[in-house]
Amino acid sequence: MNKPILTIVVPCYNEEEVLPETAKELTNVLENLLEDELIALGSKIMFVDDGSSDRTWELIEQESKRNPFVTGIKLSRNFGHQKALLAGLETAKQDSDCVISIDADLQDDISVIREFVIKYQEGYDIVYGVRRSRDTDTWFKRATAQWFYRFMQKLGVQLVYNHADFRLMSKRALEELSRYTEVNIFLRGMVPMLGFRSTQVFYNRKKRFAGKSKYPLKKMLAFAFDGITSFSIAPIRWITFIGFLSFLLSSAAGIYALIVKLLGHAELGWTSLMISVWFIGGLLLIGIGLIGEYIGKIYQEVKRRPRFTIEKVLRSPSVSTLPKKEKVQL
Repeated sequence: MNKPILTIVVPCYNEEEVLPETAKELTNVLENLLEDELIALGSKIMFVDDGSSDRTWELIEQESKRNPFVTGIKLSRNFGHQKALLAGLETAKQDSDCVISIDADLQDDISVIREFVIKYQEGYDIVYGVRRSRDTDTWFKRATAQWFYRFMQKLGVQLVYNHADFRLMSKRALEELSRYTEVNIFLRGMVPMLGFRSTQVFYNRKKRFAGKSKYPLKKMLAFAFDGITSFSIAPIRWITFIGFLSFLLSSAAGIYALIVKLLGHAELGWTSLMISVWFIGGLLLIGIGLIGEYIGKIYQEVKRRPRFTIEKVLRSPSVSTLPKKEKVQL
């Protein structure tokens, strides 16, 4: 197989503390791959600034001027991690044979990128980076993550266990992904749906190099709920089942109340009445809210608004213009 042009896409949101180190580490990876003739000249690193409020874009511009491997795109505002990542993938696929996506925090082991490329050359269109364990996570995050993967599996959604967004995709896979035009994006569920030949590479996740996580509990819950409602209507069916079950229970309670009245013991309890009212009312509100969530997603989809807006694109000098043995100084 010919040496592929590789682009590493790195979505960034307020990553000024870690970005210089990330650029340095990923540049070393590309240099080593070029020396070993595993990738072609023209391979690069593409940082995607997702509307950062700090100096992230300024640092990306500085890196692109002195580092021929670094390019960047700036989104007009904060669109969210998944849409920022998609913007990078859509842009990178235009002149790349394969694209690797990775977060900017250096928690994913960049040393396995070599193995990603080797797997691609063996004929795999998708290579998933999969964590061996979750030892670096808190107990709560580890437990909720395991629950989420199992729950999604119960819903019939194909997810790669312990895989986030550290993966390699071939140009063919990216072209197919671009046909999925929905606004509500959950790439961890969309990519396995492509059906191309895939494999997994296992690695140990590290602690964050610097800065704070951009996924607090609130965002994690919203992300999980988006994934559930974007790929399955099972929750609505569960509400229907619960409603049917409640109807049967209330019918039985009605028959019991009628029998008590006919027997002359019609003392109705206030407690049981209140419990019934609040129970049914709660179910109704849950059902209406869940249906409203799906209707809201339909509302977003039918408007067909752009999923992201690119404000600026950086172009760096071609790596092929460098002397053969010259190293990039960072």
